[in-house]
Amino acid sequence: MKQIGIILFPGFQILDLAAATVFEFANITADEPEYDISLLSETGDPVASSAGFAVSTVPFSDAPFDTVLIVGNNYVEPVSPGIVAFLRRVAPRSRRIGSICTGAFILAEAGLLDGRRATTHWYHARDFQRTYPKVKMEEDRIFIIDGPVWTSAGMTSCIDMALALVEKDLGIEIAKSVAKKLVVYHRRAGGQSQYSALLELNPKSDRIQTTLAYARENLHKELSVEQLAEIAHLSPRQFSRAFHAETGQSPAKAIENLRVEAARLMIESGRIPIDTIARDAGFGDRERMRRAFLRAFGQPPRFMQRLAQAEAQT
Repeated sequence: MKQIGIILFPGFQILDLAAATVFEFANITADEPEYDISLLSETGDPVASSAGFAVSTVPFSDAPFDTVLIVGNNYVEPVSPGIVAFLRRVAPRSRRIGSICTGAFILAEAGLLDGRRATTHWYHARDFQRTYPKVKMEEDRIFIIDGPVWTSAGMTSCIDMALALVEKDLGIEIAKSVAKKLVVYHRRAGGQSQYSALLELNPKSDRIQTTLAYARENLHKELSVEQLAEIAHLSPRQFSRAFHAETGQSPAKAIENLRVEAARLMIESGRIPIDTIARDAGFGDRERMRRAFLRAFGQPPRFMQRLAQAEAQT
């Protein structure tokens, strides 16, 4: 049986414990129990969550663990030296170690992410980059696997990472069955965006808002900088500067993100041919769309289409 240790500390985000539910239902789904879950803390006393109520724990020990996960909290706060010391001690002896949400800050403080790719909640990603420059932070990912180290984004993404852990251990059919029992999508691919491109773009001026509204309704068109600048009644140079200042993105990058999101939604909505999706989303051809998907999600459109089709059949 695989020993799973989940490290808690005062003020931890209670939703992060949803990862434990994934392992619980994997035990229910499999022919025999596969996981033994322990909630760990420095003292072994009940630990108060972000919601105010406490959860029972057992103290740190030298017991062996297959997988150790550190949860996050709502605010990035100084971490206890005792937790850092335990992580440094347990990591070399464990097959996998991982973090949920801002737990990545704690792994980084222990030096376990140096030189590795990692992710965390998008809201704290820039602070993470400034604090831990040795870590290759990828702020717009659901979860990342770098060797034996797994890191997830915030909140419900812990479910996606836990499902991926179960899939790695027990196979895709068990993971799909667990997801179905939990009434969630099989799992989002690790490279999927944490947030919507349409929500991310929040321009302040009417000119840029009007341009984006036009772009959203006309993704099948070319949408060059010159065309968009004409909609905004600005020169291409003025438009590019204003657009970047208000959205933090270049016009080309923003349009690509909108196209990718539109294409992803079409892929997930049903059996639309890839060539049709590429045309309707404005990519022109499937190869251009494939490259855009790899940049955005780390997965090609075909992979996401197969995942959607498999989910529809369950």
